[in-house]
Amino acid sequence: MARMPSAERRRQLTEAAIRAMTRDGVTRTTTRSIAAEAGVSLSVFHYCFDSKQALLESVIEAITAHYISVVREAIRPKPTLRETVRAGFEAYWDHVSAQPGEHMLTYELTQYALRRPGFEHLARRQYELYGETYAELLRQLRDTMDLKLTVPVPVLARYLAAMTDGLTLNVLVLGDREAASDLLDLVTEHVLALVDA
Repeated sequence: MARMPSAERRRQLTEAAIRAMTRDGVTRTTTRSIAAEAGVSLSVFHYCFDSKQALLESVIEAITAHYISVVREAIRPKPTLRETVRAGFEAYWDHVSAQPGEHMLTYELTQYALRRPGFEHLARRQYELYGETYAELLRQLRDTMDLKLTVPVPVLARYLAAMTDGLTLNVLVLGDREAASDLLDLVTEHVLALVDA
């Protein structure tokens, strides 16, 4: 087994955990199955992660990073603000469509953390991370397009996190992607209404 920097090994194990948990579920995924998925020994796993909580936090952060990178790229300024905002939502939605199992895993992680004493902070961190992610994207949009929002960034960020969270779950359950597109158009219009032109 080739030596690899610790941070890179953690990323490798985190991605293996995401694949294993998406396939087998959180409760059925073991440290042994994650190590096997990554092609490393169990001792390497335990060297990189000292607890299940540390692993789950890394998984939550990695999944969020997967879609934030595509959204960040998508919200580079377009000819109109409407096109820019809609492109961001579309990029997120494309990620949900391409990786539904990964998004289902986020809900499973939330429930898992809320039902395990001592793990509740992971669910809280997950949703704080969603809000922080939207706040970062809103600031990027505000600064690159010189916008003035009529509500504070943290408030709008939490609204957008709650809206996309609910919409994602709704479509994962009902499978109505056309309705999701219509709702994203509606949310785009609502966001535009919160910009002081």
